[in-house]
Order: sequence, then C-alpha cells, then structure tokens
Amino acid sequence: MDKLIDGLKELGFNTYEAKVYLALLKKYPATGYEVSKLADIPQSRTYDTLKTLTNKQIVTASTDKPVIYSPIRPAELTKRFKRKITNNIEYLEKYLPDVKENYIEPVLSVHGENRIQAKLIEIVKSAKKEIYLELWAQDFKQIEKDLLNAYNRNVEIRIVGYDRLQSSFGLVYEHPFAKKLEKHFNGRVIVAAADDSEGLFGKIHSNSTDMINCIWTKNKDIVFLIKELVIHDLFILDIQRNLPEELVYVYGTGLKRLYDKILGANNIYRS
Repeated sequence: MDKLIDGLKELGFNTYEAKVYLALLKKYPATGYEVSKLADIPQSRTYDTLKTLTNKQIVTASTDKPVIYSPIRPAELTKRFKRKITNNIEYLEKYLPDVKENYIEPVLSVHGENRIQAKLIEIVKSAKKEIYLELWAQDFKQIEKDLLNAYNRNVEIRIVGYDRLQSSFGLVYEHPFAKKLEKHFNGRVIVAAADDSEGLFGKIHSNSTDMINCIWTKNKDIVFLIKELVIHDLFILDIQRNLPEELVYVYGTGLKRLYDKILGANNIYRS
C-alpha cells in the first residue's frame, strides 16, 4: 500500500488524497464517514480531501443526503495522467531549447570507480556509429561485453590499449609506455568518445585513498578534443608499427630524440 501511495504522490497527489482515493477503491460508493475510517485519517481532513478530489474530477459526489462518493476507474486515472504527462513532455521538448539561445552542454564530474564504469557502459550502449577509447586491460574487461554488442551492431571500435589489452574485435593498438604513464599520473587513464556527441576523460588513481574522478560531457567541442587525443595516439602507434626501422634511425629507440625535443626536461618517457 505504501508503494501505491508513493506512486500516486509522484502523479501529484498529496498523502491524504492518495489514501482517500485508495480507500474509495476498496469500498464505493461510500460516505465521508466511511472513507475516513477506511483511510484512517481525521474526518475533517477527509471531507476537505473529498472536495478537492471532486473538483479535480477524480471522485464523483452524489446529490443525495448523506453524500456518497465514488472514484473514477484506475484505468481512467492512469490514462488521464499518461496523456497529461505526455503532452507536457512534448511541450517541453519543443519549447525548452528556445529558452536560451546557443545552449552550451555542461562538463560534469563523475566520482568513484563504479560510477565511472557505469558511465562508460552507458556511452558504449548509446553509441550508434563509432567509439574511440584509451583504457587499461582491467577496465576493458568491465565493458568488453557491451563493446562486443556495439561492434555487432556495426559500431566501429578503435582502442589504444594499456597493459597488454587484448580484444578479438575492433582496431586495437598497444601503448608501449603503460607502466611509465601509470607511475607518472598515479593512475590508469580512461578516455572515451562516441559519435562526436559524448565523451569521458580522466583517470582511476592507483592510490585508492585518492579521489577517483573523470569528466563527462556532451559538449561537442570538448568531445572533439577527446576524440582527437585518441586519434593522435592511434596515428603515432600505427606509424611506429609500420616504420620501426626508419623511426629508430631518425628519432632513436623508443622515439627518445623526438620526446626530448618536444617535452624537454619534462619528458616522462625517459627510462
């Protein structure tokens, strides 16, 4: 009964209105006195509530003395509210975007490893065309099933993997500096972009006492940057895979001279 009351309150009933309506469903037609006893609420509040429900056409009242009351059928009640809610949602969908021109999607924080994984799965499930990812093998395992489902519905999957990530589907490149990055950032990087419309970026700390935090957004400009980060790494990794000798000749083993040139004293990839 409590769940029914809560459900009616979600539709806009107050507690007394919900109890009175449910009492009338149990026994109708009924007098105000009978409703008060069935609903277990004060008689004075019962009559006020019956009057309110009558005005809302949820209860009908006879013209007899004493007045007897009957509820509208549950099917009619739910049909009425369903129509009202649907009409309201359609109105809001149509006119809310016009309240503020050039609406900018916010950037929101996602705290905690479980919430980050849940958001990542949500992104994967909603993807329609493509998913770009950078993540570690242990995090990949948490979303592998959902990624495979996306792949099977023809979503293109492209992954920069850390710590020997292995996948039987999609395009996967292993990042050669996983351990160095984990040490430098004190955590596992997670990067995701889907359909140019949704992105996630952050890390899961190695130290469990630290705050685990990512950002999530549907801001297309930021999603573009997140996607470009993954694409950039994929370009570099593909070049390293196909032109290993040339790169060693020009830049040294592990692209050392290139990293020194670009990062200088801040080169985190030094042994």
